[in-house]
Amino acid sequence: MCGVSAVFALLDVLKDEDFQVLKSMCAVLRHRGPDQERLVCDRIFALGNTRLRILDLSESADLPMVSDDGKVLLAYNGEVTNFVELKQEFRLEQKHLFRTDSDTEVLLHLYEDLGIGFLQHLTGHFAFVLVDLNLRKAFCVRDFFGIRPLFYAVTKNRLWLASEIKALLEVPGISRELDLEGLFHYFTLAYIPGAHTPFVGIKEIPGAHYIEVDLDTGKFDLVEYYKLRYEPIKGASEEELARALLEKMRDAVRRNLRSSAPLGLTFSGGFDTSSILTLVREVRRPEEIPTFSIVMEEPSFDESRWQRLLVDPKIHPHHEIRVGPKEAEENLEVTMAFMDEPSGDGAVIPFFLLAKEARKKVRVLLSGEGGDEVFNAYETHLANKMRRLYLRFVPRPLRRLCYFVAHSLPCDYRKLSCDFLSKRFTEGAELPVPEAHIYWRHVLTDEEKILLMPGCKDIEPTHTIFARVYEQLPFQDELDRISYLDIKYYFEGDLIVKNDRMLMAHSIEARVPFMDRLIFEFMAKVPPNLRIRRFMRRYLQKVAMKDLVPKKTYRRGNMGLEMPHSIWFLGPLKNMAERVLSRKNIERIGILNPSFVQFLFEAHLAKKRDYGRALWCIIELMTWFDLFVDSNRYKLFLTTGD
Repeated sequence: MCGVSAVFALLDVLKDEDFQVLKSMCAVLRHRGPDQERLVCDRIFALGNTRLRILDLSESADLPMVSDDGKVLLAYNGEVTNFVELKQEFRLEQKHLFRTDSDTEVLLHLYEDLGIGFLQHLTGHFAFVLVDLNLRKAFCVRDFFGIRPLFYAVTKNRLWLASEIKALLEVPGISRELDLEGLFHYFTLAYIPGAHTPFVGIKEIPGAHYIEVDLDTGKFDLVEYYKLRYEPIKGASEEELARALLEKMRDAVRRNLRSSAPLGLTFSGGFDTSSILTLVREVRRPEEIPTFSIVMEEPSFDESRWQRLLVDPKIHPHHEIRVGPKEAEENLEVTMAFMDEPSGDGAVIPFFLLAKEARKKVRVLLSGEGGDEVFNAYETHLANKMRRLYLRFVPRPLRRLCYFVAHSLPCDYRKLSCDFLSKRFTEGAELPVPEAHIYWRHVLTDEEKILLMPGCKDIEPTHTIFARVYEQLPFQDELDRISYLDIKYYFEGDLIVKNDRMLMAHSIEARVPFMDRLIFEFMAKVPPNLRIRRFMRRYLQKVAMKDLVPKKTYRRGNMGLEMPHSIWFLGPLKNMAERVLSRKNIERIGILNPSFVQFLFEAHLAKKRDYGRALWCIIELMTWFDLFVDSNRYKLFLTTGD
C-alpha cells in the first residue's frame, strides 16, 4: 500500500513552489508508505509516491515506476491480485525485460501493450496516476469498487490529486469552506456519500472512474470505465453454482495471500471472516496466519464466543483487542486525524485499535468487508422481502396496530433489540423500496435534519437521491437494485473508508478478498432467489461453505462490528458528550441548532428514543471541525499514529 500525490499544469508550466507543495503532500502521506518516498517532476506534471513495501521488498520496485524508454510513468497505490496470471496470459516476459517481481511493473507493461483498456482485466484494489508522454495524456484511476481512495482539487491552473484529503490541504488556495450538502446527507447515512467530501473544493473520484487529462490542452474529464451489472442466468443448478462459487472464493483468497511481508486476518467470527479463515487454512498452516479480533465490553455487542469456534489461543496466534468506553474516548481525536472526514461508523475506533496491535506482527490484513454486499447478507435485504409479504398479506388496519404495538415498547439500547427492529421495520415498510432501504438504516429523518441544520432546508432530501438512482437502474429485481446502492454508496462511502484509513494509519495494507471483481461478476449472474432463499440471507455462499465452517457459524445471523454508543452515553461517556454537545461548543461550528442537539441528548438520556448514532455523528463532526477547520491539530497525530 502506498500514498499517491500528483499535480498537473493545466494552462502554463509548473514552478518550483509546486514541487515544494508536492513534497509537503508526500510528507503528510508518509504513514501510507513509510519505506520509501520519491518525486518525479516535469514542466507540466509531477508525481509523488510514498511506498509501503509488500510485494518485492527491493528498491528496484520503488515508486513512482518509469518504463524503460521513460515515456510511461506510474504513481501507484494498491495490489492487483491477479498480476501473476496476467503476466502469463499476455506473455509479458516474452515482450519485456522485467526488473522486479512487483505487480506495479506488470501494470506498466500491460498498459504499454493494451492501453488504458487493460483496466478491464484487473482484479484487486488500486488507485494510480499514469502519465503517457507518447499519447500526451494522463489517467488518474480508482478501482472498480472504490477500495483505494483518490481525491482531487482544482486551483487556478492546477489539478491536484492525492490519496487522502489531508494531503490536499497542503495546497495553497484550497478552501476549507464546508460542503453543507455532503454534511446534510451525512446525518442520514453516517457517512458523506459519492464525490462529496467535507470541503466544497475537494472531491473524490468515484469507484470505477478515472480522470483523463490532456497534457497539451490542460482539459480533463471524468470517465466511467466499468459498470456494475446484474444479469441473472437461467438453467444452472444450485449445486453447480455452489461448487463454482466455492472455487471463485478459493481463488480470490489464494490471490490475496500473495505477499513478501507478514500477513494476518481481522477475524470477527462472522460468516465472511470465518469463511476466509477456513479457506486460508486450506493452503497455509494455522500458525502462519495470525488472527486479530475485537472483544467489545458490552455483552450484546460482543462476538468473542463466535470467534472462539474457529480459533484456540492456546494453539493459534490469535490476538484479542478489548474495546470499552475508555478506549473510545481516548482515541476519538487520533482516529479522526486519520479519517479526514466525520464518520458515524461505530467500527472506526475498534479498527484503529486492532490495527495498532496487528502492526506489531504483520503488514497486511485480510478482512471480510464486501461480503455482505456481494452475497446479500444484510438485514435490510431480507427486510425488503419481508416488506412485500407484509404489505400483501397484512391489512392496513392491522399494520397500524403493529406500528402502535412497536412504538409502545420501551427503549432498549442493546444491539439489534426487538424494540429497535420492530420500530424501524413498521415505519419503513410503508415506504417505497429505495426509501425504505435508506430508512431502515437512517441516523436522522430529513425532518429531523432540517431541525438540526436549519440552513439546509433547500437541499434535496437524501432519500430522493437514492430513489432517483434506483429508478434509473436497468435491473429487473429489487434485490439487484438495492445491492447496487449498497456497493456504490454504503461500501464505497463508509465501510472501505474506515478499513483503508484506520489500517493505513498504522502502515498496514488492507485486503478484501470477497469484494473481488470475479466474485462480484459471478454473483451478479446468480438468480436472486439463490442469494436469499426463503428467509436465509447469503444462501448460495452458505451452501458453498456448508461442509467447511462450524455448524454454529453456519446458523448464526449477521451482527456487524459497532460500539455501544447508546449505552455508554447513559454512563461512562456522558460527561464527554455533555462537554462536546454543550450549547457554547455547538454554536461555535455555526451550522447546527444547539437547541435541537440538546433535545436529542435529553431524549436519549430519558430513553424516549435511541439517538445514540445521531449523537455520535454530531460528536464526530465537532471533533473533525476542531482538528481540520478551527486548527491544523490533526498534524500532531500523524507522525506516530498515537
